[in-house]
Amino acid sequence: MRRYLQRCRNGWEIMHEQTVSGILKKEAIEYIISLPCDRTKDLCEILEGEFRYITISREEDGIGILSGLSLMGKRGVLQMQSSGLGNSLNALMTLPYLYGLPLPILASWRGYYQEKIAAQIPFNEKIPDLLKLYNIPCTIIREPEDIDLITSVISDAWIESRPHVALISPHVWEGEEELPSCMAPVRNRSVHLSYQGTFSEPVMQRADAIRVLASMMTDELVVSNIGVPSKELYHTRDNPANFYMLGSYTQASPLGFGIALGTDRTVVVLDGDGSLLGTAALPVIAGESPKNLIIIGLDNGVYGSTGDQCSPAYNTVDLELLAQASGFQTTWKVHTPEELKQVYAQALNGGLSFIHVVIRPGNSSVSNIPLSPSEIKNRFCSEAGRK
Repeated sequence: MRRYLQRCRNGWEIMHEQTVSGILKKEAIEYIISLPCDRTKDLCEILEGEFRYITISREEDGIGILSGLSLMGKRGVLQMQSSGLGNSLNALMTLPYLYGLPLPILASWRGYYQEKIAAQIPFNEKIPDLLKLYNIPCTIIREPEDIDLITSVISDAWIESRPHVALISPHVWEGEEELPSCMAPVRNRSVHLSYQGTFSEPVMQRADAIRVLASMMTDELVVSNIGVPSKELYHTRDNPANFYMLGSYTQASPLGFGIALGTDRTVVVLDGDGSLLGTAALPVIAGESPKNLIIIGLDNGVYGSTGDQCSPAYNTVDLELLAQASGFQTTWKVHTPEELKQVYAQALNGGLSFIHVVIRPGNSSVSNIPLSPSEIKNRFCSEAGRK
């Protein structure tokens, strides 16, 4: 392990960032899900070299990814700027908080200590009160001597199965010598994309497509999108291997990605056009390219759970092309049950894949899922091999 040292009056000492890394290792952390902050750039560099480090573009996607890892018993932390708590608050409350999932967060506390950017102050200075309002545990790390409190943050998150935020003041890193700026690798690549997508008049509604897929499923772990899609899957093929999303709009694919990182079993995500257009996770997923993940974009071109208002996918965006532009190497577009059966069978052969299913608007008349969030989680974890 490379050791990062800084000068002190008595010679040399380990950098505080290296101390944080050591704590994470003692707590058996495997994954760092990160959206960097300039106040923690040295910490980011150290963690990137010592852990499975995944950089995201939206903090709420980190909530989804880490929740999926937690479901599989994999230990990680979400590292971000405190303003990201605002961006991800709904996902935080409707995934790890609602289902009872351990999710430790290391947040660089902006707007609090010698903040020079006015836009950082209005939201960030009130974060401890906000977290208290939502009953999310928060530990404030104001001084270097407080760094060891990160241990209790991680332990509490896992013992109590809940989110726990460590707010780290920039003062903690003050006075340290900055690491030399790291050089990005040479950005040299070729991109070749020849694409012609054809949309035919769809013959299936979402429930029809779900029935086709359900008839072919055997051992897959399945994540179904919020709202009617989850209800349609439940009433078509309820199975302990199904994780039904009850909230967290846009987080089905990030959650499925996190699950796929933590298992060798095939993971299938039943996502929708509106949700896929609201996440920034597809390039992250393509970059990591888990070979056991199939994302199925059920594209009816509308927000089906809220009254069939048109989404940008109706006459503007091509989801298959979006997946390809995000880095997916294997994609299909299907319109009929026969086409869906054929490509799903191919996708089961392995490799990250995206299936764009063009369907008609319309919802089945189905009742709510009669399972509590804890029941959904517990039976899923048991089926996935966790107790």
